[in-house]
Amino acid sequence: MTTPSTLTDVTPTDTAPQPGFSTWLRFALMWLVLCGLAYPTVTTLLAGSLFPAQANGSLITRNGQVVGSALVGQTFSGAGDFIGRPSAAGSGYDPVNASGSNLAPSNPELRKRVRELSAQIAKREGIPANQIPADLVTASGSGLDPHISPAGAEVQVARVAQARDLSEDRVRELITASTERGPLGLGGVGVNVLKLNLALDAAAPGTGR
Repeated sequence: MTTPSTLTDVTPTDTAPQPGFSTWLRFALMWLVLCGLAYPTVTTLLAGSLFPAQANGSLITRNGQVVGSALVGQTFSGAGDFIGRPSAAGSGYDPVNASGSNLAPSNPELRKRVRELSAQIAKREGIPANQIPADLVTASGSGLDPHISPAGAEVQVARVAQARDLSEDRVRELITASTERGPLGLGGVGVNVLKLNLALDAAAPGTGR
């Protein structure tokens, strides 16, 4: 029997070709097409066909005109309108500058802002400042929240009913109809301010603004 004379006589030589630059480039391009083009295209088409309203921003129209989105709040100030919560997004409810106030509860600037807003609301609604729900004097994390709490709506009922020449019971019925839960019934309960004000316009046209 012959005995190997060197280590190379017993060590197999790897002669398999190694992937070159062109192979890695083709691999990267394949995943770019799949993840960067095919996947977004398929998901966008599915969303548009299965959830057309949501895919287009949950827009709300009146008389053929877009008046807002069910997902983004607006600034209202009319005597017959329900007022939403404050917004720290840009000049107010600006989707491009979505943000909260980012001020801690102990921050003197936030405390001053809350005191001033509480005084305004108390005067407007004719109620003591300590009866004002917290959501009416604090901005949401995004600054775009279209909802107020049922309690925040309740303190505005008397003013809106008087300005709209409606009974308070009728206004509360509209509040209930505009009250929503989060997706799949999860999350807290909120009153959509835009939907509520549009319902008021329909119930008492020509009043309140």
